[in-house]
Amino acid sequence: MTWDDIGFLLSKNRYNENSLIVDIYTKNHGKVSGIIFGGTSKKIKNYLQIGNNLHLNFISKSQNHMGYFKIEINNVFSPYFFDNHQKLSCIYSAMNLIKILNADSQSNDSIYFLIEDFYVLLEKKDWLKNYIFWELKLLKILGYEIDFKNIVDKKLIKNRLQYITKSFKEKKIVPNFLINKDLKVENLDTLLDGLNLISNFLDKTILKPNNINHPVSRLQFIASLK
Repeated sequence: MTWDDIGFLLSKNRYNENSLIVDIYTKNHGKVSGIIFGGTSKKIKNYLQIGNNLHLNFISKSQNHMGYFKIEINNVFSPYFFDNHQKLSCIYSAMNLIKILNADSQSNDSIYFLIEDFYVLLEKKDWLKNYIFWELKLLKILGYEIDFKNIVDKKLIKNRLQYITKSFKEKKIVPNFLINKDLKVENLDTLLDGLNLISNFLDKTILKPNNINHPVSRLQFIASLK
């Protein structure tokens, strides 16, 4: 089995002294794992950065055998953010989220194009707010849409409109910008509340039911914002 494609590098782990096992989200074949022989060599390791876009040739004996990649750089993204710890941490978190939420070899070009959109939003002034909605769009594509308008009640608290979840077990405040997307958000704590709300949803709906720990990269990203 052999095919050519392009894809974003999601993860990499040393396989032996000279090689790596990687996960790549490809345009036409979904998430694919494989070996890059010589992946630790000076020739290619510099562009094997998480989040970079690669042109790849995949070769495998069969679907039941791990294949290997021959790769070339297609587009460099991550190195542009090496001097921005928060955005670089966001890249690692986003790519890891794509990795753990997608099954192997299930093609979905909407996910691929969403990753392309991710790098556009990182250039915006209000990138963090946009990233929160990016995560929500990712969950929607995967079948886990959160319609905040249908799960909250309006309440006036200290002359301020707030949205409270309807759940009787655990009531939470939903930041207003998640209901009204046009609101400008300048308070970092408000954005962190939004991220933490999604974290809570991930844990209860997806991660814990599948015995998956909350991604360390996401926790590190949120910590980098504080």
